[in-house]
Amino acid sequence: MSAEGGAVPGRVVIVGTGLIGTSIALALRERGAEVLLTDRDEGALALAVELGAGDPLPSGAQAAPADVAVLAVPPAAVAVTLLDAQKRGLARVYTDVASVKALPLAQAAELGCDLSVFVAGHPLAGSERSGPAAARFDLFLGRPWALCPTDAATPGAVAAVTELARACGAETVVVPADEHDRAVALVSHAPHVVSAAVAARFTGADDTALGLAGQGVRDVTRIAASDPRLWIGILSANAAPVAAVLESVATDLAVAASLLRDGSDGAAAHVADLLLRGNAGRSRLPGKYGDGAKEFATVSVVIPDRPGELAMIFQAAGVAGVNIEDVTIEHARGRPLGVLEIAVRPEAAGKLADELRSRGWSVPR
Repeated sequence: MSAEGGAVPGRVVIVGTGLIGTSIALALRERGAEVLLTDRDEGALALAVELGAGDPLPSGAQAAPADVAVLAVPPAAVAVTLLDAQKRGLARVYTDVASVKALPLAQAAELGCDLSVFVAGHPLAGSERSGPAAARFDLFLGRPWALCPTDAATPGAVAAVTELARACGAETVVVPADEHDRAVALVSHAPHVVSAAVAARFTGADDTALGLAGQGVRDVTRIAASDPRLWIGILSANAAPVAAVLESVATDLAVAASLLRDGSDGAAAHVADLLLRGNAGRSRLPGKYGDGAKEFATVSVVIPDRPGELAMIFQAAGVAGVNIEDVTIEHARGRPLGVLEIAVRPEAAGKLADELRSRGWSVPR
């Protein structure tokens, strides 16, 4: 049974043991499913097996098809991998996890794949790290998992893939493939390119500039550390929607640059409009409480870099009866301490600050 009480596929084959494939395998193993793994990269497969993600898929004929086969391969490889898996009879139902949907589906149809038992999928979770070593069994907890079944997909196939996603702890969202691709261009693919463009400025930066880098720029450029080879395939497969978003962003940036060079008070007001629109857009992103934005207060704590410090602060919050909504740490460069920023409900901020001060921590007023 899953954490939510739903059923779990009994036997699953996962083709591809990267971050997503191995994380799915770990999540399903946590729920008691039998998982068989296969990958052309023997090193990745061996590491996934060692991590407890499953057993290698036998090279010969299987005793019986698995309930579901998950194709954890790049967008360009989905169609040919699906065709091969169906010819081998790996499973009764198939899904994929690629972050682009329309092109692989069109290619699968052209190749003559059986789309009645294929439900295109995309778990919206990940990391700037890649490979099985970065995998986590809880990667999908509470995360959206898009399902893009075609009209040919049977209700049974949709139900089986829905069951698999929910067994991993995800929330399924059914969406047409074209709409999915436009959406991820806006919220994932184009932001990755923008992040890379900002991070690329650092290649020629001097030590003074780099030494002044704070948490803000690290947040903006975190995803720029992702594997370029993976992202070239994603961007190529979703080129038109991504280009449309980048063109809009580029227009805003070009206008802002021109206005800043102008230097007049009127120009500054126009740049302020972009910043205000940024505030408005950011506030629309759903968070812990769904679509309803919640305002939190921040309690800052100076903490030494030593074992157990975070655990003691969290314990103090529990004693004070304060729920921690979020945390970030700003490390002090060259010093064995940092600033922990704790987001709490506004009415609880004073209570938490008093509790921490009473235990000896430095909490700025």
